[in-house]
Amino acid sequence: MLTGSMVAMVTPMNERGAVDWPALEGLVEHHISQGTDGIVSVGTTGESATLDHEEHGEVISRTVQAVAGRIPVIGGTGANSTSEAIALTQHAMDAGVDACLLVVPYYNKPPQEGLYQHFKAIAEAVATPQILYNVPGRTAVDMHNDTTVRLAEIDNIVAIKDATNDLDRGRDLIARCPSDFAVYSGEDGSACELMLAGGKGTISVTANVAPQLMHRMCQAAVLGHADEARALNDQLADLHKAMFFESNPIPAKWALEQQGLIGGGIRLPLVPLSEQYHDRVRSAMNLAGIL
Repeated sequence: MLTGSMVAMVTPMNERGAVDWPALEGLVEHHISQGTDGIVSVGTTGESATLDHEEHGEVISRTVQAVAGRIPVIGGTGANSTSEAIALTQHAMDAGVDACLLVVPYYNKPPQEGLYQHFKAIAEAVATPQILYNVPGRTAVDMHNDTTVRLAEIDNIVAIKDATNDLDRGRDLIARCPSDFAVYSGEDGSACELMLAGGKGTISVTANVAPQLMHRMCQAAVLGHADEARALNDQLADLHKAMFFESNPIPAKWALEQQGLIGGGIRLPLVPLSEQYHDRVRSAMNLAGIL
C-alpha cells in the first residue's frame, strides 16, 4: 500500500509550450531528494487535458525511467471514454508504473451504474493496481460512496483519491471499505485531518512547491502524531490556499519557476499567473519557509 505525500507533479514546459525533458528529470531528482513518497505523472495537475496521447505516454515513460525504482510512480490514465482509459492504462502498465490513477469520467455525466461499469471494465482489461479519483468540482460528476464501496471489492482497484473536501464522506469510506483499500486525500487543505482519521496519504498539489514539509506532515499524520501533524499543516495552510488562487496548476508552476526548478511554460487555454497574485503566492511561500 502506498502511503504519505504523493505529488501530483506538474509537467514542465518551455516558453513555446513544448515539454521540457531536462526539467522533468530535474523535478524527479528534486522530489526524491526532498522525501516525496510517490510521484503522480500526468494527472490533471500535469496538464493531461492538453497533452496529446504520444506526449502523455512519453511523460509517464520518462518519469518511470528517471525515478528508476526509487519511489513509486502512479500514471494518470483516466478519460471520459472507457476504451481510451483502457489504452492509456495499458500503456502506463507497460511503461512500468506502480499504479494508475483514473479520474471519474468528465462532461458526459454517467449515472452511478455507468461509473461502476466503467471502472470495472478498466480493471478487468488491465491488471495494474488502480486508484479511483473522485473530483466533482472538475468533472461535474460525483461518484457516491456506495459506488466506491462496490468497486473496492475488485482485486486490483486498491484506493481512491477523494477530492470532495468532505471529511465525513472520507471517514465513511475509511469505515466501509476493506482494510487493504486506501483512502487518499485530494484536497490539501483537509488532507491532514483525513489522514488522522485513517487516510493513508494525499495526492498533493502543494507538494510540488513544499515537498519536504508535505512529506513530514503526512508522515506524522499517517502515524497518528496529531500535534506534530497539525503544527506542520499550520505552516502550510496559506500555501494550500495559494495553490488555487487561479486554476491549478497555474500557481504551482509560477511558484516552481520562482524556485528556479522550471521555466514559465504553460499551455493554452491556461496562462501564467496573473500579476495581482504574485505577492500573495510569494508571501505564502515565505510563511512555509521555502523561498
